[in-house]
Amino acid sequence: MKNNLLFDFIVDKTTKTVFVNREFAAERSLVWDAFTKQELLDQWWAPKPWRSKTKYMDFKVGGKRFYAMVSPEGEEHWSLQQYTVIIPQTNFQMLNTFADKEENPELPGSDWNLDFSEIDGKTTVKISIKNDSLERMEKMIEMGFKEGFTMTLNYLDELLPQMKTQ
Repeated sequence: MKNNLLFDFIVDKTTKTVFVNREFAAERSLVWDAFTKQELLDQWWAPKPWRSKTKYMDFKVGGKRFYAMVSPEGEEHWSLQQYTVIIPQTNFQMLNTFADKEENPELPGSDWNLDFSEIDGKTTVKISIKNDSLERMEKMIEMGFKEGFTMTLNYLDELLPQMKTQ
């Protein structure tokens, strides 16, 4: 059944934007929580065998999430997300930048827009990631973003049934 869920990954160099559309066999409220609650994000927001470690998260307009993706060897890659728009259960937007462990951002960053919709118990998340520069987008793609983000979203898909029972 899961094989027929929507998954698109489109890179548009002319607009410096990556579009990801992913469908999940779960209610919108659960998928929303998985994207917006620290304790759930840290369960899946990294491609295996990496893990996500949030130092702090304040999910509100103007709030931030400061986290690292941690390798099995303990190598940390830090990122900073600043929330700019939140429409509960429907949409949130954020500025995402790489950072050092002292929270100093590496600019330029990218603007993320995440839209959540549900039809017949399936939730679609439409993500657009607009980069400040073509160079940043190309660096992100070269670092394996498509493969890593695909793995990460698949990991969420595996975890959602367990999250329902928690």
